[in-house]
Amino acid sequence: MIEYLAEVNLTHHQSDITPEERQKLFDFLNSLGQHCSREQSDLIPILQGAQSRIGYLPAEAMLGIAEYLGIPEIDVYSVATFYNQFRLNPPGKHSIRVCLGTACHIGGGHIILDAWKRRLGIDKKQTTPDREFDLDTVACVGCCAMAPVTVIDSTEVHGKVSPTRVDGLLLGYKLQKEKEASA
Repeated sequence: MIEYLAEVNLTHHQSDITPEERQKLFDFLNSLGQHCSREQSDLIPILQGAQSRIGYLPAEAMLGIAEYLGIPEIDVYSVATFYNQFRLNPPGKHSIRVCLGTACHIGGGHIILDAWKRRLGIDKKQTTPDREFDLDTVACVGCCAMAPVTVIDSTEVHGKVSPTRVDGLLLGYKLQKEKEASA
C-alpha cells in the first residue's frame, strides 16, 4: 500500500499533505486489514476513520482507500463529496463560519462572507496556505437578532458583523500571533 501511495504521489498529485499527516495516513491504511473488510459497504466507516486520524481527507487518502477496497477512485470521491461530514481540505487553526440563515442573509451575510474571502484570500470550504484559517458557511446559528453573524472556533459568536469588523477580527488574530511568536 505504501509503495502504491508513493507512486501515486510522484506521478499524479502535487499535495499539501504534511509529512506528519502522510505518516498518519500510511499507518491508517496499513492497519485497515486488521479491523475492516474489503467490502464496499465499509467505505463510509473507513472514510470516517481516515478523517478522524488525519483531520481531513486528502486525495492520497481517497486513492489509498479506493485501492484497499478495489473500487474506482471516483466512487470514493463521490461519497466523500456527497456527505457534508467529510472535509477535503485541512482544518485551519481557527475555523470561521459565516451564517447564511434567513436573518443573516437579509442582513448582509453574503457581504460578510465576501469580506472574509477577500481578506483571507480563500473561498468557502478552503484553508489558508499557512493553515491559520478555514472558512465555511452555516445555515443558521440561532442568533438571528444579531445578524449578520460570524462564529469563530465554535466558541466566539460575533454579531452585527461588517466588513470593517472582519478587518478588526483578523487584526486581533494577527496581533495575538505576533505576541505568541515573541514570547
